Amino acid sequence: MREKIISKSEELFLSLGFKSVTMDDIASAMGISKKTIYTHFSNKTELVEVVTFSILDHIYEGIDKINNASINPIEELYDIKLFVLNYFRNERVSPQYQLKKYYPEIYERLQIKQFEKMHSSVENSLKMGVNTGLFRPDIDIDFISRMYFNGMTGIRDISIFPETIFDKNYLFESYLEYHLRAIITNKGLNLLNNYIKSNLTSNAS
Repeated sequence: MREKIISKSEELFLSLGFKSVTMDDIASAMGISKKTIYTHFSNKTELVEVVTFSILDHIYEGIDKINNASINPIEELYDIKLFVLNYFRNERVSPQYQLKKYYPEIYERLQIKQFEKMHSSVENSLKMGVNTGLFRPDIDIDFISRMYFNGMTGIRDISIFPETIFDKNYLFESYLEYHLRAIITNKGLNLLNNYIKSNLTSNAS
C-alpha cells in the first residue's frame, strides 16, 4: 500500500502541484481513507519528501540505462532530454518552483542529491567525448560539469523562464545546443549538425 500511495501521490503532485494536492485528494483518488495514508506517512511534508526522492531515483535509473547504452555523448544528452521530458509529460505546473517555495528544506536536499548524481554522470560523458575526439581535449571537465548542472537547473526556474513564453522542449533543446557548441571539436560539430538535421527531418515527416 505504501508504494501505491507514493505512486498516486507522484502522479497528482506532478500534474497539480505539491501545494495544491491535499491528503484528502490523494485518499479520494485512491478510494481509501485518509487514515490509511497516515499509517504510512505521519504528515504531508513527509509524503512530499519521500515522493520527491522517489521521482529522482526513477529518473536517474533511466539515465543510468541511457548512459550504459549510449553510442556517443552527444546523442546521449539528447536521449536523456527525451527521457526526462517524457517522464514529466503530464506536468502542468512547475514542481521545482512549488518545492522551492513551499518546501525549501526538501528542495535544498534535493539539489544536493541531484548535483551528486548528475556531476559524476556528466563528468563521465565529458571524458568519453574527449577520448573519442568529439569534445576539445583542453576543456575543464569539473568546471563544465558544474556549469551544465547549474544551467539545467536554471532553465527549470519559471521566474526566469516563464512557461507562458518558453516551451520546455525549446528550453532543453536550446540549452543542449548551447552547451555542446562550447566544447565540441570539428568532428563533434559535424555529428551535432547531422543529428539536429536528421531530427528536424524526422519531426517534419
